[in-house]
Amino acid sequence: MDDTQLYALAADALLLLHVFIVLFIVLGLMLVFIGKTLDWNWVRNPWFRLIHVLAIGMVVVQSWIGEICPLTTWEMMFRTKAGDATYAGSFIAHWLEVILYYRAPPWVFTLIYTIFGSLVVISWFWVKPKQFFK
Repeated sequence: MDDTQLYALAADALLLLHVFIVLFIVLGLMLVFIGKTLDWNWVRNPWFRLIHVLAIGMVVVQSWIGEICPLTTWEMMFRTKAGDATYAGSFIAHWLEVILYYRAPPWVFTLIYTIFGSLVVISWFWVKPKQFFK
């Protein structure tokens, strides 16, 4: 395997990691709300909840300061080194445009991330996690 293939593989691995993080953030909140309704005990796991709130917190802060996620930056760097096509802007904005043919200005995504992050914080108090250490 040559360097070009390694760079392409690294870019694809980062893309996959990014997809899993997005799914964790989005589905995690949905599962917390569903879990409260269905009385699932695991949605109150403090480590799951802490990692979840920190993950969306990073997204929100990055959007407020106008930074692109480092995973996107690294993926694009590897794609460039592999000679692949790259995209401009954020990961979510790019894939929404590709999948849904939807384009929006950056402030729309900042607003959406902020609202979603607020819902995650609200879920922390509405579906209280268990104590970390008893």
